[in-house]
Amino acid sequence: MLQKNDVWLITGCSKGLGRALAEVVLTAGYRVVATARKLSDVEDLKEQFGEAVLPLTLDVTNVASVKEAIFAAEKAFGRVDVLVNNAGYGYLAAIEEGEDEQVRALMETNVYGPLTLIKAVLPSMRANRHGAIVNLSSIGGVITFPGVGYYHLSKFALEGFSGSLAQEVAPLGINVMVVEPGAFRTNFRGPGSMLLSKVVIDDYAETAGKSRAGTTAGHGKQQGDPVLGAKAILKALESSSVPKRLIIGRDALAQVRKHIEDTTRLINEWEEVSASTDLKE
Repeated sequence: MLQKNDVWLITGCSKGLGRALAEVVLTAGYRVVATARKLSDVEDLKEQFGEAVLPLTLDVTNVASVKEAIFAAEKAFGRVDVLVNNAGYGYLAAIEEGEDEQVRALMETNVYGPLTLIKAVLPSMRANRHGAIVNLSSIGGVITFPGVGYYHLSKFALEGFSGSLAQEVAPLGINVMVVEPGAFRTNFRGPGSMLLSKVVIDDYAETAGKSRAGTTAGHGKQQGDPVLGAKAILKALESSSVPKRLIIGRDALAQVRKHIEDTTRLINEWEEVSASTDLKE
């Protein structure tokens, strides 16, 4: 559960859900270290919220940049109580179309960036026996689509280590929450936030190709409101029982429920075979 004097560090505050969350949290009276790759993208927050916000440059893929940001945050506010790993982007490609350099860069931002930040804030959180870590995943961390495999790779990895982390730090007074948004009206599907492989193989036109076209065509038509999404995240963190996973968006809810139903049906269908592998003693 949060305390009203808690200090938040949020990555990817230049736009979208990260920006909305920074503004919602500041309006609620918390202090925020608002970070982005370009300082100019977050400096305007200072004009509106004054000393409650510390705008900082942060490249989550650069260990030195992470250390500098944590040092600056602790110098300004004394500590970091809530870490929100929001910075990330998408990449569309059939698995065979994936470009090795682009895939590695995606993992550096979406997986290793959050890991670096988590390891940087944990010593202080452990010492204080208080803290919260929020990892922005996606509905793509739960279910899969053609053409999105590499993004799924990053988000399934994020969800996996978040589950282990949550069990490790819960006895130390630290909550870990994974947020799984559906489609929100942000720039995520737009240029700069959604990269497309330059390799296109015709045999995947009806699978990955259609998925690629549909995803980009949906830019600007998403139903999710980033401000309402940010308020939902804050409400969950202020709860006396912080959920380990928070789905946001009606579309995400429907897809997760269908996934659970399909998985349950599959388990029941193959239960006898699944249970037939134990040693007979």
